[in-house]
Amino acid sequence: MASFLEKAFPTAVPSGLNLPDRHDFVHLVAGLTALADWIGSNKDFFEFVPNPEDTYPAKARSAAREALAAIGLDVRNRAAPHTDFQTITGFSVPNLGQAAIAKISAEDRLVILEAETGSGKTEAALLRLARLVEAGAVSGMYFAVPTRAAARQLHGRVNTALGRMFGKTAPEAVLAIPGMRVAGTATGQSLPDFNVRWDDTTGPVPARWAAEHATRYLAATVAVGTVDQAMLAALQVKHAHMRGAALSRSLLVIDEVHASDAYMTEVIKALLDAHLATGGHALLMSATLGSHARCRFLGQPQPDFTRAAAVAYPAVWTKAMPGPICAEGTGRARSIRIETRDTMDAAPLAAELIEAAHAGARVLLIRNTVDAAVKVFTAVIEGGGAAHLMQVAGSPALHHSRFATEDRALLDAAAESILSPKRKHGGRGAIVIGSQTLEQSLDIDSDILFTDLCPMDVLLQRIGRLHRHSIMRPTGFHEPRTVVLMPDGGLDWLAKPDYENGLGGWKTSDGTFQGIYTDLAGLELTHRLITAHPQWHIPTMNRALVEGATHPDKREALIFEKGAVWNAYDRSLAGKNAAARMVGQLGILRRDKPFPELFRSDDEKIMTRLGEEGPILTLPPGTIGAFGRPVTRLALPARWAHGYIPDTPLVVVPVEGGFTFALGEQSFHYSRSGIDRLSASGS
Repeated sequence: MASFLEKAFPTAVPSGLNLPDRHDFVHLVAGLTALADWIGSNKDFFEFVPNPEDTYPAKARSAAREALAAIGLDVRNRAAPHTDFQTITGFSVPNLGQAAIAKISAEDRLVILEAETGSGKTEAALLRLARLVEAGAVSGMYFAVPTRAAARQLHGRVNTALGRMFGKTAPEAVLAIPGMRVAGTATGQSLPDFNVRWDDTTGPVPARWAAEHATRYLAATVAVGTVDQAMLAALQVKHAHMRGAALSRSLLVIDEVHASDAYMTEVIKALLDAHLATGGHALLMSATLGSHARCRFLGQPQPDFTRAAAVAYPAVWTKAMPGPICAEGTGRARSIRIETRDTMDAAPLAAELIEAAHAGARVLLIRNTVDAAVKVFTAVIEGGGAAHLMQVAGSPALHHSRFATEDRALLDAAAESILSPKRKHGGRGAIVIGSQTLEQSLDIDSDILFTDLCPMDVLLQRIGRLHRHSIMRPTGFHEPRTVVLMPDGGLDWLAKPDYENGLGGWKTSDGTFQGIYTDLAGLELTHRLITAHPQWHIPTMNRALVEGATHPDKREALIFEKGAVWNAYDRSLAGKNAAARMVGQLGILRRDKPFPELFRSDDEKIMTRLGEEGPILTLPPGTIGAFGRPVTRLALPARWAHGYIPDTPLVVVPVEGGFTFALGEQSFHYSRSGIDRLSASGS
């Protein structure tokens, strides 16, 4: 074999060749080699030859050229992209934020876009891609979003834009969600021997090679998926080197980067550092990125509160500039009235929702937990408002994360239809109830918004679903109005930190700190800003609101004011975050260091989010979901996944309106309310 390789690659090691003596170079070559090996092992590209002759290397090189072109890694024959804004986006004129992105040089490899929800950040990312491809700086893009639902929603938009951008030579956008094989508008089905059958053809499709296996997602010309898939390139897991090498040629877009927790932020920072070090490009986007996080990504010093709050918004940042490019006027200015209710109880809330719907309003309620959403949903039905609720398959439905993939698509479509910005004025009132799944990705527009108290950045995301477009409103709802639900008795319960409906945290028996929105200081600062400013001017106030609720100076002053109990609670929270950052550091693949002696064997999905997202269960063929249609996949909440053994066959028992199944000693029921646990040993 050595003799054959010497003949096949006579110039591989010429005399005097001086390769870079750097660890990151070795890591990159390892990833490139793994990618080449994976492609070279595919019999669709390379016929197996047991005894290669001297002519084989020439044939193999020819096959390699064809394979790389077919897959999309070699883009030399692809048409140059259209780079004018209207062709790419379908809109005539860019707003100031989009125009600012278009002017950023291809030499600037890290760009941060801060702009309010609904201001066209996706279109700005596509414009950046077109300009970088034109300059030869990248040949692809990975568009990373926080959730699977967001990826599904965005995928179609990106695929359509690619058609406008590249015409007949447009690549198909891959949907990078494990278990799903989607390229463009085609769906694939897994077959034995690692084959895939696509629903629009009978034979293999080389251009969809990257879509056929989760490990290959980052090798796609353009892919849209969760941020987890990109984070796996930065962790000590199998195929990390290959993922990183494949990503190095692409524009990495991370949307809603503010949504990352301490652990994810640590990994994302390492991912960005490694990606930029190889010459890659990145675009971070957020509606509510605080200065603390932004300065860390840019490597800039943290300004004090006064200076941080005075920075222009919206804005575009690069590492090369000491300050932002002002992008005022990026979106539509709105003046929003903020009201509060000192109760989170379902019954009075249901009555208010029904009253607004009777008046003709399209009402949106976003709750912090699924259980709280289900309680209000039930209360609306018991209060006689069932006809106003969002309908799916002829009956009321609510929107949250505990639904099968196919049922979730039905719920998304129903919510977007009821709260469509193109709906006719004067229609019947309606109520859409859900959890955090309604915060982002869906193009929904409500006449009035009800929401639980939540962190400021999340609250602004939710408000982005209120009066999103300039359309006619029913009488009494011409002014944008948000009702924020507080714990009973206001925030007096926070005098002794506790937990209620997603607010606060607790320590488990093993000392682990748990919760959804655990930063009580941030919640109290948000509450004070709501009380102090009953009228919010968006986006003018965005910067001041975010900094007022997240800046370290403000948090420290509040905790000092509150005294010993709050100080102890904050120490617990700080300990949790420090531990998360440490775990992140331990799991990161350091490309500036030699190869680790042993790679981690932990489950990849758990490593990207410390178990926040549970496993995806594969349901038996023919399983009928809550809305009378077949369902194939169901995400199990992480806290219910203890004892779950991957790939364990499920036994599903049909019942009226859904089905039941068991995992170990736990039993579950799936219905119009989503998945719920019937029993659990020791719970």
